Order: sequence, then structure tokens, then C-alpha cells
Amino acid sequence: MATPPPPKGRGATLNATPVRFGLAAREADGDWLDAATTIDCAPPPLRTTVTVERARTIITRNQSPDVPFDRSINAYRGCEHGCVYCFARPTHAFHDLSPGLDFESRLFAKPDAPALLKAELAKRGYQCQPIALGTNTDPYQPIEREWTITRQILDVLNACHHPVTITTKSDRVCRDLDLLAAMAARNLAAVMISVTTLDPRLARLMEPRAATPPRRIAAIRALSAAGLPVYVSLSPMIPAINDHEIEAIVEAAANAGAVGAYSIPVRLPHEVAPLFRDWLATHFPDRAARVMHHIADMRGGKDNDPRFFARFQPQGAYATLMRQRFHKACAAHGLSRDSFTLDCSQFRPPNDQFSLF
Repeated sequence: MATPPPPKGRGATLNATPVRFGLAAREADGDWLDAATTIDCAPPPLRTTVTVERARTIITRNQSPDVPFDRSINAYRGCEHGCVYCFARPTHAFHDLSPGLDFESRLFAKPDAPALLKAELAKRGYQCQPIALGTNTDPYQPIEREWTITRQILDVLNACHHPVTITTKSDRVCRDLDLLAAMAARNLAAVMISVTTLDPRLARLMEPRAATPPRRIAAIRALSAAGLPVYVSLSPMIPAINDHEIEAIVEAAANAGAVGAYSIPVRLPHEVAPLFRDWLATHFPDRAARVMHHIADMRGGKDNDPRFFARFQPQGAYATLMRQRFHKACAAHGLSRDSFTLDCSQFRPPNDQFSLF
């Protein structure tokens, strides 16, 4: 029986369930792939479903020593952008769902997020620090168009004069320019746009449902023109896949108005590694072994090194070369700002009675 091709418009080529939590392994999810094994043709399009999640809290705290924030909000679980390399994919396993196709097609939305955020910001003793959006899944993925949860979260933060940082692959962030520009004028907002390639064909393979590279560059230009400090993230850089574009991406972002840049080589935690390997074998069979050799060289001979600091600072000759190229490109185009400070002193809790006087 012929193996059905990967679903069109999706990043992952597999839907195997992990066994880390004692779950039964499976290769198919639902009827679409089962039906495809009975007929010699491609399966029908894999539809996206959204389930409402009733969370009890919305601010996630972290104590990681190698990330520049201690709190974040994720309005959604799963991400329809379908980036095959996404380090957040393994989180779907906690729901007995696959980090593969389930992660990008069976999504969860948290419509109570704005109300929960108000309640948490109003708590006695809350200490204001910037809240990061887009740290696990993209706050402007396609379903934000209908759900507008990210927009509502920004409404709350703007009313409270609470600083926020946003990381996204979508030009949909420009929809909220009215809020973001007002916040930026008070030094309360910064945005990072992820650009991993300038080649639309490669982007369709790596990030099939994210905005095209030209639209992301246009978003950098629009945000910058509106007064936002905009950074570009060249993450992840994948050896022999997109790392040849380091200099071109930095130049394009700088010309569009970016003020700084970040870059991290690909990370393959847990189930991401086999998903990535199968994706390589499907789309880049001519160089799959070479790509994995370079990754292992950067990660101590393994697919991934999860240790603090090491996960963002890979070692080896290839990693050193990519790092040097990135820093030289940033210096050449004036992207020397690699950090920023937002103003936390303006914060006022929601429903602050003193605002009445």
C-alpha cells in the first residue's frame, strides 16, 4: 500500500504520539489518514479545530536563567503556522495529542484570558515586569483573526500602562498598531518579528501557514514607522537549510527599520527531533545526513542539549562560524541594539480607585 504524502499546507509529516507519558503510540489521528490507506490517493485537507480552554490563571511564570523575562501569556495552545522545528510542539503531549500534525491542527483558545489577566494584575502585591507574548505559540496565528484574544490582552495592558513584548511571525500584528503605537510612545512595548528565510518557497516548507517573508519585512517597516522598537529574530538557523541567508536577512530587516537582532540555531527537544528528521528526509533527502551531522556537532553529539545556557549557546566549529557571521552582519548594518528596557514605573492596577480623584 502506498504511503500517503504529507498533508498539503502542513509542516509536520508525521502524527506519531509520544510515549514519554505512557500513551499508546499511533500513526494516524482521526479518519482522514485511515481512509487514505484504503485508496491510492492523497488524503483530504486536514482541517483546523479549536477547543475552548477554561484556564484558572493566565500569567505563566518562569525562573529560567537564560531567558530575559520571568512571565508570559499564551492565549492559544498549539500553533497553526506549522513550523516543523517549533520547540513548543512537545507541550501537546500533555493533552494526549501528537506534537506532530495535532499541534498545528487541533488548537486550544483561552477566551477568558483578558478577564483572568485583569484579576491577576489587580492582586495585592503584584510587582510589574514586562509580560512576553508569543513565547510558546504565536499570538497572531491565523485563528487570532476571529478570536481576537491577543487584541483584548493588549487592551488590558494598555489601560494598566503595563509593558509588553511580542514575538510573532505574522504581519497581523500591524492590525493592533493603534494600541502598540500608543504604548510605545510611553516606552511600554517592543516587537520582535521572526524572519528565518527570504525565500517564499523555503518558507512554505518550514513555516507553511505563517506570513510570507515579504509580508514580515513589511511588518517591520510599518511597526518601525509607527514608533515601535522592532527587532528581528533569525531563529532558528538550520545548517545547510537557511543559514546561507544570515547576511541577507539582517540587511533586509535593517533596511526596513529594525533596531536590533537575535539568532539561535535550531533546537530539537523531545518529539521535535524525530519530526524534524522525517521532514528532512521528505523535503531534503540530498542533505539530511549533513544537516543532522552539523546539529550533532553543535549539541555535544546529540540531537539536542537542554541544559540552561547551552541550549541557546551551541558549541562547535559550525556554530561558531554562524555566530561570527551573524555578529558581523549586525555590525555592518547598524543592528547593535541587542537589549532594551521598558518602563515598569507607570503601571497602575485595573479598577484603581485612585484614578477617580
